[in-house]
Amino acid sequence: MPPLGALRASARSPLIQVAKTSLAAIISWFVAGALLDQPLPIFATIAALLVVQPSLNQSIAKGLERSVGVLIGVFLAYGAGALLGTSSLIVLVIIVVALLLSWVLRLTPGSANQIPISAMLVLAIGQGNTGAYALERIVETLIGVAIALIVNLAIVPPVLREPARRAVTDLGANIAGTLDELSRVLTRADGDVDLDAMLTRARTLRPLQRETREHVARAEESLLLNPRGGRHRSDIERDRDLLTRLDVLVTRVLGMARAVHDHYDETLWEEPMTRAIGVELERAAHDLRLITAAQPDSEAAPMTADLPALTAPLVIAAPHPQHWILIGALMEDLRRVRDEIIGSREED
Repeated sequence: MPPLGALRASARSPLIQVAKTSLAAIISWFVAGALLDQPLPIFATIAALLVVQPSLNQSIAKGLERSVGVLIGVFLAYGAGALLGTSSLIVLVIIVVALLLSWVLRLTPGSANQIPISAMLVLAIGQGNTGAYALERIVETLIGVAIALIVNLAIVPPVLREPARRAVTDLGANIAGTLDELSRVLTRADGDVDLDAMLTRARTLRPLQRETREHVARAEESLLLNPRGGRHRSDIERDRDLLTRLDVLVTRVLGMARAVHDHYDETLWEEPMTRAIGVELERAAHDLRLITAAQPDSEAAPMTADLPALTAPLVIAAPHPQHWILIGALMEDLRRVRDEIIGSREED
């Protein structure tokens, strides 16, 4: 990745997040300035900037991190200032001590970074009046945290249901596409197949699977302490259940792709079982698309929704000795694929 590429996120945060953070910072600045007669209420504004998060649950966690870090930092600075003074050497020593204390206490990165920052600011800026300055910085931080939480509660964060739904649907569609490609490889009689491309496509399922997990996890987190959560909870739970089944399918499809890539030969299509498995894989892809594309609140189902694409069990014919390992592996993976899809259909 280019150096500048690391500075850019894969997706923008919602514009409402920018508005909430800006509003919390502005209100914190004026409220802390008025209550504490402080012309530059930096601590309150920094606290507001850090605490406003996409979800209420994250905001509370950040508020605790920030508050704990400031409390420990200012008390550490107050004690050091009262006993040792506020020289440059003392400031540097306190920074090291604060970092070691964070390590010993196994604090989160948010708190661990806040302790030395707070201690340094109290010692460097509050020289000659460390005690009063430290107390004001604690109160100022708490004001910023409180305002950030109030703003985040008043402007309710969105429930991230749609990104999770799209991610699950895309993952299901890509699994179905890989099943179709496997079917074409197993049923083509001319031997004109690109095994490397087929395996490469199958391998793209893993990163897509990880991204889908992240989207669903963020959606579940956006429900916590969110007044809007009740309307979307069942949909997100459905996405989580479907993702659990898709996780199994990813593993099985990757296994089939690897097996076909490693054991394919030009006579494989002559096996009746090979062609039958290919047909069943195409049917599995058909059913999987129906399941992942279906919306729980849709008014009408597709015309083929009630027609099981996965039909009667296959009758196993004795394959050629050089093919029986591959066919046996494909049969077992196909069984697991069928179980997951049929299970999803029955629960829907």
